[in-house]
Order: sequence, then C-alpha cells, then structure tokens
Amino acid sequence: MSSHFRVKPSKTSSMIGMIAGFLFVIIGIAFVSQIGAFGIVWTVFAILITGYHALNVFSKNGVSTYQADVDRDDDKGAASDQDYESKIRQLHRLKEDHIITDEEYQKKKAELLNCKW
Repeated sequence: MSSHFRVKPSKTSSMIGMIAGFLFVIIGIAFVSQIGAFGIVWTVFAILITGYHALNVFSKNGVSTYQADVDRDDDKGAASDQDYESKIRQLHRLKEDHIITDEEYQKKKAELLNCKW
C-alpha cells in the first residue's frame, strides 16, 4: 500500500516570504528603469515568489514544496508500532500537562519500554 504526503511551508514562514517578496517587487518596480533587463527579471521572479507564498498563506491546500511516496505494509506489526508510539506520546503529553507526576510518568514509561523490548 502506498501513501502520498505533501509537504508545504508553514503559514508563518509563508507570511514572511510573502512580505519579503512584496518588498522585492517594490524594489524591482522602483529600479526597473535604472537596471534594465535585470530589473525586469528581478521583478518577475519577485512576483512569482510572492504569489507562491501568498497561495500558501491564504489557501487551505497551498503549494507543496515536495511530495513523498511511502510504501507501507498492512501487517499487524506496523499497526502495533504506531500504537506503541501513540501511547508514548500520549504519556509524555500527560506529564507535560501536569496531569500525572514525574514518578507516575517514569513508572508507566518503564512498563511500556519493557513491553516493547
């Protein structure tokens, strides 16, 4: 079984990229007459970069940076590994949220680690 994952920049980094791109567009427009062809190329690329980041900021899906194809086996071992990982993460969240004490965390963590190995 194959899964596809799209990875795109975060909203924050896209917002920063969009603002920087907008500033480069302004610089390009202001100096295009003085720089000539390079100014035109600069401005076009700045517009493309600004548009890319704006799409990631304002769109739900956005534009991915890259796509990863992952082949996964549908056996029980893979499911139990994910289940084990989720238990460890949930236990850590409980400790971070001060729902359980450090002593309870260490005890349960040791139990989970003993079960795994």
